[in-house]
Amino acid sequence: MSEVQGVLDGAIAPQQNTRLFGHEEAEAFLAQSYRSGKGHHAILIEGPEGIGKATLAFRFANHVLTHPDPASAPDFLADPDPQSLVSRQITAGASHNLLHLTRPVDEKTGRVKSAITVDEVRRAGHFFSQTSGTGNWRIVIIDPADDLNRNAANAILKILEEPPKRAMFLVLSHAPGKLLPTIRSRCMPLRLLPLSNAAMVKALDQLDISPEGEKRDSLLAASKGSVAQALKLMNYGGSDIVEAFAEVMSAEGPGARKRMHKLAEVLAQKDGDIVLGFFMEHVTEELMARARAAAMAGDIAAAEKHARLSSTLSERITVAQAYNLDKKQMVLSILEDIRSV
Repeated sequence: MSEVQGVLDGAIAPQQNTRLFGHEEAEAFLAQSYRSGKGHHAILIEGPEGIGKATLAFRFANHVLTHPDPASAPDFLADPDPQSLVSRQITAGASHNLLHLTRPVDEKTGRVKSAITVDEVRRAGHFFSQTSGTGNWRIVIIDPADDLNRNAANAILKILEEPPKRAMFLVLSHAPGKLLPTIRSRCMPLRLLPLSNAAMVKALDQLDISPEGEKRDSLLAASKGSVAQALKLMNYGGSDIVEAFAEVMSAEGPGARKRMHKLAEVLAQKDGDIVLGFFMEHVTEELMARARAAAMAGDIAAAEKHARLSSTLSERITVAQAYNLDKKQMVLSILEDIRSV
């Protein structure tokens, strides 16, 4: 497993990653905006999961902390120098000028909590209340803001409304439409697109993942411009899950039930949250594709059924996790509902 919490096997932790591929325009915008002295105090970096949002945030934070005077900062983001004091502190999580807010570990269970809590946000309040010994910027990376529970989101909003001097928020989001409108309105949006095939190849080469020929083409197509998706497909059995789900959907008679139980058992394995999350993402995309196809065919009732089921899936898994419900039964219930629509 990765040594850094929340980092996929085979990936490089964003705070340790010195390379970023495919987002040259966003990098140039951030560097030039900062140098102008007119940069926004809160930047909403949005886009699909696994395309480099967190890497860009740490990269920009490194740039700002290395060049605290905007007027003298370069107009481009250079690769961080791993030997510099700023880089070493960021990599070790020991920077007094950078706070990374993400889902905390539950001390009782040792598992990562399902949300960023208000207690974590209070750390940001304490962080800003302290005086920087260097007079440098104070930067908070919220990774991702989608994981803020309601109380935590409201607490962040209060800080965004009256930000301290020389304070900067880098707010990451996979689904900005789900954030509080008041949070979005106080941030400058910076949209990142899925990686091109050329950028994906470079990113995967950096991770020593270099399939060739049809395997590479298949991986690139299934990954949809996301390095995280590629890693889940290759290192977490994602390709097998996609195939097993397709078989469940096409199976009939007693064999269908057997395939459903087999898939549910795989997804319900202990510490299989990443695999289960991948499955839920795939199912959600499948349902939305069905909804679009039905709508295009003029079957509005079927489109509404698929869309409604898709929108309830994340809520069902959140409830199951919160109340420690049986994962296998939850997956079986979801499969049954999908087969019935």
